[in-house]
Amino acid sequence: MPLRSRQRCHAALTAVLALATAAVLSAAPPVSAADTWNEVGSDRADPLTESQGLTSVEVPAGSPNHYTGIGTIPADVSGRGWNHVGDPDASYDGHYVEPYQADSGNAKMYRVQAPDGSWSEYVHTLGSGEALNNSWVAISPDGQWMLSGEYGTMNRFLVFPTPGVNAATSPSANLPQVSTVRLDHAVRDVQGCDFSSPTTLLCSSDDPEGSLFGMTKPLLQVDLSAAPNGTSDVSGHVTALRQLPLRSACSGTFEAEGIDYDRRDGTLRVIVVSPGFCVLTDSKTYRFTRG
Repeated sequence: MPLRSRQRCHAALTAVLALATAAVLSAAPPVSAADTWNEVGSDRADPLTESQGLTSVEVPAGSPNHYTGIGTIPADVSGRGWNHVGDPDASYDGHYVEPYQADSGNAKMYRVQAPDGSWSEYVHTLGSGEALNNSWVAISPDGQWMLSGEYGTMNRFLVFPTPGVNAATSPSANLPQVSTVRLDHAVRDVQGCDFSSPTTLLCSSDDPEGSLFGMTKPLLQVDLSAAPNGTSDVSGHVTALRQLPLRSACSGTFEAEGIDYDRRDGTLRVIVVSPGFCVLTDSKTYRFTRG
């Protein structure tokens, strides 16, 4: 091939490659910068009353963190079959929500305490293919929407109107699922999530296998394509940030539990329950701050 022809061919191939590269880059989703969370301390977690979840409560001012565990379930609630409580959350105006499940049936329950101290219950009838378990809730910063998760290996989070806050909810009516967060990467055994911004979730995973992210018990960040609005699905980009602390005087299987992000001081808290007998002695709520 003559030199000039080879030069023209090389220039054409270079142009095609440049166009193809630009097309791939323009089609690729933007990569969100993942936060770094550094451990700064811990507090003992009581196995009966602080072993399932926690949330910071802003209203009334000066309220302590609320924890859940088998010992926090009221007798009349467990007597009606709601014998497991998950990781709770609270809206910024002071509505506190606990997720409950039963051993069998076709429904989940969300127990809500209003700022005036009164309690009410909202029941959700399971949709097609929906798991019975009810591990956690996360209330959007605007207070109107509540995310909830299913245990196991999942590619979605469920979105509901926040019971007691959203005007479309009533204790006398079924609490409907209104949309879905579609995850771009499977997650396993998520025990809690909390919003750190309108489009960012931090989640604790009790994944015992480590095959999804190369580590067991990961702290996850989920970056949403948009804030939940209750009318359309949004996508979620999942990143594993780090392994949660697994330290105890006992050896065996740890259990990662609930999570809370306190926007007032930027503290992230995650419960990790120790194995064996040490569940009684050195289970911890670990504290983290953003690096």
